[in-house]
Amino acid sequence: MDFTPSEEQSAARGLAARIFGDLSTHERLTAAGTGTDAELWKELCAAGLPAAVEDIGLLGLVLLLEEQGRTTAQVPFAATCVYGLLAVAEHGTPEQCERLLPGLRDGTVVATGAFPARARVHLAEDGALYGAVPWVPWLRDATHVLVADTDLALWIVAASPPGAEARAAGVTVETVETTAPWSAGRLVLDGVRGERLGNGPEAYAAVLATARTAFAGLQAGVCAGSLARAVHHTVTREQFGRPLSTNQGVLLRAADAHMDTEAIRVTAYEAAWRHDERRVCAAQALTAAWWASEAGKRVVHAGQHLHGGTGADLDHPVHRHFLWGRQLDAYLGCGGEVLEELGLLLAASAQGDAS
Repeated sequence: MDFTPSEEQSAARGLAARIFGDLSTHERLTAAGTGTDAELWKELCAAGLPAAVEDIGLLGLVLLLEEQGRTTAQVPFAATCVYGLLAVAEHGTPEQCERLLPGLRDGTVVATGAFPARARVHLAEDGALYGAVPWVPWLRDATHVLVADTDLALWIVAASPPGAEARAAGVTVETVETTAPWSAGRLVLDGVRGERLGNGPEAYAAVLATARTAFAGLQAGVCAGSLARAVHHTVTREQFGRPLSTNQGVLLRAADAHMDTEAIRVTAYEAAWRHDERRVCAAQALTAAWWASEAGKRVVHAGQHLHGGTGADLDHPVHRHFLWGRQLDAYLGCGGEVLEELGLLLAASAQGDAS
């Protein structure tokens, strides 16, 4: 097991760090509100970062998403790569790959996913999809949505943003605000005909595992950014003539947050590495998701707490990390749900080995 980034992965991460650091500033994030930073998205696509994911793999994507998380950059990078680029590349037919991948690489096609499946969408006898999903991240920017029906078959559905002059037939997108500013929307399908992707439940499980791994990487970055802000604050802020960082309670809280962040990172790396090596990674993806949920919320709470009264300011940059951390805590399954799923998976595996 070797998590050492390749030359290509390191170069892509360095480029991502520079772009996110230069453009995802507090001022620009404030101006963007809850929407997407369109200029930043164009810059990322012009630099070829979404396209690079095909070459650097899921581990490379996790490295890039760490850099996004550090700055809480408001772009549909994770969603487009997971539910679009990787999903089509791994489960699409040659015709689907030829038709869809070029747009996903250059950013003219923006994808998202109505995940995890909650038995909200069903396939009628006439082959049309019906149902509603209460919220889908980055839906207001998406041109395509990956939807799972009640039988866990995957469908690519064309979408259009709220207020668009030309709406996709049978698809309605309504603006929804979530804890984190993820340009989310409510998806309503009324007789829309989707495009089948992959081989049913197996493809769904694979995409969900990929999503959990990728968003765990995003959470690692969010936590690292929160902790970095807390460290800077406690080192530069003095109380009773000495920096706050010299207090034992502050040191212990920060140390715990650091260890939690590293646990999220290393479990995401392992799951991504196993995916790229074509090894079984279902349990590892669930492990990464559990750490991202349970440890992630501890870290962003600590980051805000270590800012003292400043952390109570809703306009302070650290509060954005708190919002993202709490959104990622529950997205794709909260800690308890993921742990139950992991337990069932391990029990089934042990029973299979015994038989």
